[in-house]
Amino acid sequence: MASKAAPKVDQFKLGPWTFTSSKSHILVSGGPRREQFEASLRLPQLPEMIFDKNILRVEHQSGFGMEFNALDALKRVDPEHDLMKVAVAQQWAESRSDCEHIKDVIKPFDWTYTTDYQGTLFGTEGNEIKCFASDERIDIEKLKVKEQILYYADLLLFEDELADNGSSTLNVKMRVMSSGFFILLRFYLRVDNVLIRLCDTRIHHEFDKCHFLREYTVKEILFKDLPVPHQLYNDPNEIAPYLKLKEERYERLQLPQSHMQYLYPDMDLAPR
Repeated sequence: MASKAAPKVDQFKLGPWTFTSSKSHILVSGGPRREQFEASLRLPQLPEMIFDKNILRVEHQSGFGMEFNALDALKRVDPEHDLMKVAVAQQWAESRSDCEHIKDVIKPFDWTYTTDYQGTLFGTEGNEIKCFASDERIDIEKLKVKEQILYYADLLLFEDELADNGSSTLNVKMRVMSSGFFILLRFYLRVDNVLIRLCDTRIHHEFDKCHFLREYTVKEILFKDLPVPHQLYNDPNEIAPYLKLKEERYERLQLPQSHMQYLYPDMDLAPR
């Protein structure tokens, strides 16, 4: 029987920002909520564990912001093509004979649940975040400087063990400091005897600036090229340095004028 316990909601406010994390149980089979979730997606089957009420939300006092949730992430999964077969045809052919997972799939789709989800932006017309390609990079060295963490959240959005042939997980972490906040959204895929893939979205905002920086990278390595012991295969932090960069995107997320008015209340921002 499905648990009816309400999600545990944790909230923290700093300046014009409200940070909210909602954490709850796994989406169970059957029931209207599951049917509603499945109807929103075109996937022939869903991950084994979906945390549909696990949500991380960053909202400005004027109403715009960004959130991270499982439904929007799964909407970015390819519902029609087996991308793993295309990406590593030889390696997949060699390992496919022992994989019951794919034999049970009636309709081809990306059964690894790889998603390029980078968060959901929200706001009203004229009060929304706008995205631009950028050469500016997140200052990782600045983030390494020890600073008191005022708020921290770590949420799992979905997970699947690929019928005992690996693992596919998506989780999001956030830390808030007095200088700003940093978010890491990480998709980690391990297909045994085939490859390991890491899709990372990093978002950094410094409170005295009027933009976020967002970086998205995709890295992979074939099992046969991994120089580390099997014990480390489930540790993305240990594996990451050995992966090969396949894709990268860098963006500047420009905040609307309402944030400028908060930072500079005496400045005349009326259009000329």
